[in-house]
Amino acid sequence: MPRILGVDIPMNKRVKYALQAIYGIGPAIAEEIIVKANIDPNLKASQLSDENISAITTLLQNDYTVEGDLRREIMINVRRLQAIGCYRGLRHKKGLPTRGQRTRTNARTRKGKRVTVGAIRDKTQRRTAASDKAAAAEAAAGKAAKK
Repeated sequence: MPRILGVDIPMNKRVKYALQAIYGIGPAIAEEIIVKANIDPNLKASQLSDENISAITTLLQNDYTVEGDLRREIMINVRRLQAIGCYRGLRHKKGLPTRGQRTRTNARTRKGKRVTVGAIRDKTQRRTAASDKAAAAEAAAGKAAKK
């Protein structure tokens, strides 16, 4: 597997699609890189020469922000939004959608697995839940007494 910027790109794919394995490179940028590096677009990644790989690597290092640098930049931007306390920063902090999507229904990608909140209607389930809650409270009191 050819290695570009610490990422193994798939050998059996054409160069345009193999480059997309690198974080921050989509179809348009992959096409740009192929044109700038003068690489035949029909070549597979396994057929790339060392000169081609070095040309791609220098292009990526000089002209594009990819992989770790891009991840770091995004993380810094999100932290900045959270630090200044803007709406988007608060939504990031709470783990909710930041771009105005509805959250009454859907938004499961950001909110995670459903957690049912409310009363337990079945009496037997209510008793077991109460006993579990009491046992947890006793355990917490026991830990506090030992300290």
